[in-house]
Amino acid sequence: MDKRIRVVVSGAGGRMGKEVVKLVLQDEELELAAAVDRSSMGIDAGSLAGLPEAGVTVTDDLDAALSAGADVLVDFTVPQSAFNNTTAAIRHGVRPVIGTTGFTPEQIAELDKQCREQGIGGLIAPNFSIGAILLMKFAAQAAKYFPHLEIIEYHGDQKLDAPSGTSIKTAEMIAEVREELRQGNPNEEELLEGARGGYYNGFRIHSVRLPGVFAQEEVVFGGFGQSLKIRHDSYERAGYMPGVKLGIQKVMGYTGLVYGFEHFIE
Repeated sequence: MDKRIRVVVSGAGGRMGKEVVKLVLQDEELELAAAVDRSSMGIDAGSLAGLPEAGVTVTDDLDAALSAGADVLVDFTVPQSAFNNTTAAIRHGVRPVIGTTGFTPEQIAELDKQCREQGIGGLIAPNFSIGAILLMKFAAQAAKYFPHLEIIEYHGDQKLDAPSGTSIKTAEMIAEVREELRQGNPNEEELLEGARGGYYNGFRIHSVRLPGVFAQEEVVFGGFGQSLKIRHDSYERAGYMPGVKLGIQKVMGYTGLVYGFEHFIE
């Protein structure tokens, strides 16, 4: 590109936020316009990410950061603030790239409307890992032939939401090609609350939370005399950064909000 894309990182002090700051500072096609994080205010963004000083001081003023000629906001914060952060970005004409999960379908529709009114692109992606997106696509394909399935997702014990946004997105993609089918014995009884996991369109999602675990997801299919397992393992946050960069580049070229990184993977 002739001009570097100016990026604001919201949630810069979080574990994913620091990786995004590092990505932006080390990529010659990107420029760090601002870093926003209440708990890290006053710290140089480069130092925060474990790099040499970058001359960008972390602020807690998102509106001021968005007013500084930014092109894209990358948000990895918490569900309670992500919607307001996204609307603020759109209001300033800054394209949102959102990795925070927890948006409702109504909120996504509203944000799409706002993006179109502003004539800018936006992206909400529960997962930026290309491997995880391929798992979702493969699972949706397999569900056409193996309609009996369960999803098991694994994350660290400090994760706030369950099930994960990635597993919900996987379930949504499966539901697009699979008619609702309530699996198992109709007389099944849970002797312990939650033993069968969360119900989605006739199948179950199980959330495992343990220290030492990063992020894995497995979709298990069962059929007569056979089973099929599709699994993806993430080992470190840096593995998401090629997808984050692709998202930053893609939102510069369309209008409206895209929900799901799979739309960029042919």
